[in-house]
Formats: sequence, structure tokens, C-alpha cells
Amino acid sequence: MILTIVVIAIVVIAIVVLIAMYNGLVRNRNRIDNAYSQIDVQLKRRYDLIPNLVESVKGYAKHEKSTFEAVTNARSQAMNAQGSPAGQAEAENVLSGALKSLFAVAEAYPDLKANQNFLNLQEELTSTEDRIAYARQFYNDSVLSYNNGIQTFPRSMLAGMFNFDKREYFEGDPEATGPVKVQF
Repeated sequence: MILTIVVIAIVVIAIVVLIAMYNGLVRNRNRIDNAYSQIDVQLKRRYDLIPNLVESVKGYAKHEKSTFEAVTNARSQAMNAQGSPAGQAEAENVLSGALKSLFAVAEAYPDLKANQNFLNLQEELTSTEDRIAYARQFYNDSVLSYNNGIQTFPRSMLAGMFNFDKREYFEGDPEATGPVKVQF
């Protein structure tokens, strides 16, 4: 009789532990999905600011057509980047490089640097870049926690049974974020 109660108690405890581990994995996976959507929100904000910024600079630097086209093309590619976080991060790094070129062009025009509209757009874009960086960091921290959870014992067994797959980090090519060479 006592042995039966002990066995039942052990089985119940094991079931409760498995349920808690499963629910923890689901929470971590959902946190990653939410974090990725937050990155997407900030990137869309960035995409909305870029045309206004380009138009502000165009008025002052009409002969910098190739820079404007590069920014526009990079924005379009970044907006259409779908799939893996690594692929989207690569497209975002290209866009960041194009924006650096745009700001380098702006540096050559003192009147533009004093234009209040341009300064406001530049400040808003800087703020958005900070938000994107924070969202990426939160996403990557969530991925780290999730990946650790599905790769450590005993959760790894549970993760394998219920197809919890490893997630990718949102990181780009370090060379793509380096200094941009601008030639006039």
C-alpha cells in the first residue's frame, strides 16, 4: 500500500516536472517570436524614415544620384528580405552601409547639416537605430536562453520528442558594418 502511494507520487511529480519543462520551452519559443516581431516593427519604422531622409538630401545634392539609388535599392532589398534572421541581418547591414554613404554626402553640404528637417530626420533615424539594436539584443538573448534550454539534459530529450528546433541569432557580417568608403 505505501509502495503504491510512493510510486504514484513519483509518477505524478515526474509528470508535473515534464509539463513544467515543456511549458518553459514553449514560453521561450514564443518569447523569441515576439522579440523577432519587435525587430520587424523597428525595421519598418526605419524603412518609413529613409525616403524622407533621401528627399531632404536630394534637394541639396542633386549630383549624388548613385548614392540615392544605392540607399533606395538597399531599402527595397531589406524590406523584401524574408526567411532566416541571418538573411535579414545581411540585408540590414547593406542598408546601414548605404545610409552611412548618405550621411557622408550630407557632411559635404553645410547648408543641409543646418536644415532643421534633415536634423530631425537624422535624430529620429538614430533613435530608431538604437531601438533596433536593443530589439536585436533582446532577440539574441532570448535565442540563447531557448537554445540552452533545448540543448541541456533532460530538456533536450523533451525538445527532441516535440520538435523544438534550434533558432538562429540575428547577426550580420562584421565586415558589412565597417566604415563605408565614399568617393566623389
